[in-house]
Amino acid sequence: MAQLIADRRDIDFVLYDQLGIDKLFQTERYGTIDRPLADAVIDAARQFSLNEILPTYAAGDREGVRFDNGQVQVPACFHRAYQHYREGGWLAMAEAVEYGGRGLPQIIAQAARDYLTGANFSFAAFGILGQGTGKMIERFGNARQKSLFVAKLYSGEWAGTMLLTEPGAGSDVGALTTTAVRNADGTYSLKGNKIFITCGDHDLTPNIIHPVLARIKGAPEGSKGISIFLVPKIWVNNDGTLGEPNHITCTGIEEKMGLHGSPTCNMSLGADGPCRGLLLGAENQGMPIIFQMVTAARLSVGQQGFLHGSAAYLYAADYARSRIQGRDLTPGNPSDQPVPIIRHPDVRRMLMRMKALVDGMRSLTFYVAHLFDLEATANDTDDRDRYSGLIAFLTPVVKAYCSERGMEVCDLAMNVFGGYGYTKEYPIEQLMRDCKITTIYESTNGIQAVDLLGRKIGLRKGEIFMLFLQTVRAGIQKAAKIEDLRALGEKLEAALNRYGEVAVFLSKRTRGADIKLAFTQAHPFLDVTGDIILAWMLLERAACAHPRLQRLTKQAPDAAQIITANGEAAFLDGQIKTAAYFISTTLPVTIGKIKSIMQGDTAAIMETAERTFGA
Repeated sequence: MAQLIADRRDIDFVLYDQLGIDKLFQTERYGTIDRPLADAVIDAARQFSLNEILPTYAAGDREGVRFDNGQVQVPACFHRAYQHYREGGWLAMAEAVEYGGRGLPQIIAQAARDYLTGANFSFAAFGILGQGTGKMIERFGNARQKSLFVAKLYSGEWAGTMLLTEPGAGSDVGALTTTAVRNADGTYSLKGNKIFITCGDHDLTPNIIHPVLARIKGAPEGSKGISIFLVPKIWVNNDGTLGEPNHITCTGIEEKMGLHGSPTCNMSLGADGPCRGLLLGAENQGMPIIFQMVTAARLSVGQQGFLHGSAAYLYAADYARSRIQGRDLTPGNPSDQPVPIIRHPDVRRMLMRMKALVDGMRSLTFYVAHLFDLEATANDTDDRDRYSGLIAFLTPVVKAYCSERGMEVCDLAMNVFGGYGYTKEYPIEQLMRDCKITTIYESTNGIQAVDLLGRKIGLRKGEIFMLFLQTVRAGIQKAAKIEDLRALGEKLEAALNRYGEVAVFLSKRTRGADIKLAFTQAHPFLDVTGDIILAWMLLERAACAHPRLQRLTKQAPDAAQIITANGEAAFLDGQIKTAAYFISTTLPVTIGKIKSIMQGDTAAIMETAERTFGA
């Protein structure tokens, strides 16, 4: 089959038509960047991903990760690709030039990651985690820590991780038992165990820098008493050279459903010798610091879910064009010859659903990346606060909604392939296995829903939620100026009004005796939020595409013929049809979900409910 990851034409459409990122190139921060440079970066990312990373996807899955005599070995094919990954400077595209980054806007890095991450997340994760560790040190570390670690992490010479989860504690990070004791030399001795650590150990780099959450002896209980430490696998001397092993070791790797090329490790600290760490930031400030990394990780997970869906959709569309089976159902069709399955109505339904979800998720993930750039280039404090607020509000939606809809797209793609999709002969079964974890890690989607309802709706006394509603309404008003799209905008506005009502309804219940009832509806509410956002994103796409399509078909005797024959016209027409399909078929269901939430069924939270759930 063709090697497929993401649609470059669609990427350009979102960047330049929907988001208008050319304005970024006129700011002081990004004034040295222009469209040719941005396009060259994305072109290079696409070429590198197709030629170097994508071939490791199935090969790395087949070979898997090995754990032998305490050593973790990644698939052999990863080594050459990782060297080129480093040499290309792909790990720190948007980071500061002074630390070896490339200083690009976040939105350009995001577009490049559509290929880099989409080609093989198991592989790309080594760089993503290293960049995240470096960013945290750049932001919160002291001068010595920055000089020792940041450039090496951004370059990929050393790798990074994130050691949060412990046996028994899980998402309740405040219940961790890993301890830290102050040493006379200013370091800390750590002891404890961590589980489910992505890329916790491997043979790609000579050193790994582990950010570790632990409680200093005598610190308060719960999350308020947690600190964060930098724990190198190999101790780093003051001059930057490597010293002795630091007694942080992998004791085993998980046998997982998917991501077989990614080592998910159990880690032991200080079991067989002293394990030392450097305090990052101040004592008892571990949670505020780690949340900076967690926010970026959650957005990355949402993108991963979307990108698995993106590849699955493109594979399914390609397969549907070439798979010959069944007869055309068009009345009066004289031919008895079998046709490509893309001619069949139910296959068209699945492909249209997949396209709407993939297009909408790309716009959403790019929009959030663009908000980071708008925040960074804003001259006004109030503007920066608004952008940061929208990022905070959208983060749990990106993580949860995109991971679940990405999984849905993989499922639909498998149905397009039929029985072949369930076999290893085709890529869909691996995409589906690998996508599933995105609904679970970086906190399960139920926790994301609780965050949205319990924290983000009331963020800054509801100011950010109102800003979100106003922003969606601005998109509707833009579409309302186009006669062909006015009815779609009216449907979205009606759904948005009901959404505002249900948000107020649930928010009030979280503050009273019905709190449990409210939180049984947190996930349905997040799902509704995602539907509203995707409808908004797709309507904005249609509003951008419509005038361009009109120019192409203006004064044409047969617009349909031009759309059929002209690739650009077909693409633009597809934007309008996709928005119409999603708004007309999904939003009525969304309104039904809102009605269900408002009715507030209590069966799940009744005192006798536990006896309902099996023996």
